[in-house]
Amino acid sequence: MEKTYYLPAEWHPQSYIQLTWPHAETDWAYMLDEVEACFYDIAREIATRQPLLLVAPHFPKKLEDAPFRHNISFVSCPTNDTWARDHGFISLLDRHADPLLLDFCFNGWGMKFAACKDNLINTHLFKSGLLNGDYTNCRNFVLEGGSIESDGRGTLLTTSTCLLAPNRNDTMSRGEIEQYLKERFNLRQVLWLDYGFLAGDDTDSHIDTLVRLCPDNTIVYVQCEDQKDEHYGALSSMKEQLKTFRTLEGDPYRLLPLPMPDAIHDEEGERLPATYANFLIMNQAVLYPTYRQPDKDAQAARILAQAFPDREIVGVDCCALIKQHGSLHCVTMQYPESIKTNR
Repeated sequence: MEKTYYLPAEWHPQSYIQLTWPHAETDWAYMLDEVEACFYDIAREIATRQPLLLVAPHFPKKLEDAPFRHNISFVSCPTNDTWARDHGFISLLDRHADPLLLDFCFNGWGMKFAACKDNLINTHLFKSGLLNGDYTNCRNFVLEGGSIESDGRGTLLTTSTCLLAPNRNDTMSRGEIEQYLKERFNLRQVLWLDYGFLAGDDTDSHIDTLVRLCPDNTIVYVQCEDQKDEHYGALSSMKEQLKTFRTLEGDPYRLLPLPMPDAIHDEEGERLPATYANFLIMNQAVLYPTYRQPDKDAQAARILAQAFPDREIVGVDCCALIKQHGSLHCVTMQYPESIKTNR
């Protein structure tokens, strides 16, 4: 029987969600208590709803004693950092075969940061016996999970600024990269977003900071309405390009705008990449980042409720995460159904 692997959408039924826990040897060392509190909140919201996979060299006792401990699996291994979205497996499914666990090269977003330990996390995960699937070595290609969005039906959405950035796959042309993605993920089309950025972002504009695919041919995107904001021009051009995108059936997408959070700066005055697009879709809920901006936080929740009317919309304060230039989706990676073993 012919195998027809596909890249499932994030809203496909899930097995695990992975978090890679912060510790004193990561860049979080100077604010470890603050970020651990944020990670604990995320872990609680996940593990009270579905299984959670935690990765770190060691784990705080608070997790071992947590009331949701029964829904956590622990894997101990060396790590550089905590961005599971970008170092985690990318999974392919097939109705007639075992899942594929694709292990791409993670090189610290174009060799900006050390990633030697994070690039081996998937090896440790596979050896743990907690994941069902066939290990597939894709380390000859640099790809981060935060840089791609799939609708599960053959369309992939990405940004040209990331996938064509130097120090990733710069020996390949845009056409060659697109062909590789189509063959690797069994795609029918790749939608390239050429506009949009977030100040303070280290990822060269990952798609999950700007635009997200949702069920029923819906796209949610970050909208900037303040003409004085540095993002206004690029995000306006992004919106216009989104209007040109078509589904495989030739229909325009339903576009829903997420608000742009008010500017948040670090102690040195650098703007941090706060974005409501960095949400996590779960089996029965959507976890989205909040930034202590009640009006904007509530507005984002209303938009997400339109995109996901069948799911609970749950906010998690992620002001700690953006201090290291990421947010909620960046620190998580979902694994679709059938990947969790019975161990």
